[in-house]
Amino acid sequence: MDLLFLALLSLILLGTLYCIRSLRALHGKVSKKSDQISREIQKVTVENKRQSMIAYRQTEAFIQLSNLMQFKSAIPPTRSWAASPDLLLLISETVKKNRPSLVVELGSGVSTLVCAKSGARKVISIDNSEEYGAKTRDLLKEHKVRGAEIRIAPLRPYANGSEWYDVAAIEDLKKIDLLIVDGPPGSKNPEARYPALKEFKDKLSAKAIVIIDDVKRDGERKLAEDFAKSLPNHVLTILDHEKGTAVISPR
Repeated sequence: MDLLFLALLSLILLGTLYCIRSLRALHGKVSKKSDQISREIQKVTVENKRQSMIAYRQTEAFIQLSNLMQFKSAIPPTRSWAASPDLLLLISETVKKNRPSLVVELGSGVSTLVCAKSGARKVISIDNSEEYGAKTRDLLKEHKVRGAEIRIAPLRPYANGSEWYDVAAIEDLKKIDLLIVDGPPGSKNPEARYPALKEFKDKLSAKAIVIIDDVKRDGERKLAEDFAKSLPNHVLTILDHEKGTAVISPR
């Protein structure tokens, strides 16, 4: 009888120990999962806060831009594939301050309108798309803006293995006071915009300013750094814009 009691007691103890170990293991898993969920929540919270701040800054920049431009007609959506308000505001301020005789931009759109309305004497916008080029012409017409020319230059194979604008469209350009690099589309090819360095560095005036969008991407960042190196009398400034903006200006 005593042996049976001891055996039963041992089984109870073993069962209790097993339950304790199982509960500890479960607690550990729950705690680990809870910590993971907490980290994910914190990560999402930080990202939401960052996105909210970006949206606020872009709204703030757009309000300032609208006040400066005094648009009389509607304009296309900004951000995403189009230029962000912070970049457009920078372009407007740069044109108003420096009064460039010739502005050349790669990629047409709202930026073309902003350049022309801000006081540039001549704006030449290079676009690879007939469709978007036509939309920009219509936009300029709606706003009754003159002094801006849209040139359609289809993308052609370039020496670096990427595709770039047909160089025939830029052969006559010289003494450029402001160059804006926001094309061709470069999200899938980091080298897509790099030919701008070779094709334009000798077409710039001594006082030229170069603005490059999307420098949060490696390809555009490298282009900005190499462009600055090719202009020893200029300095490179990186602005913390939504997509990152590089400004290469005279010292």
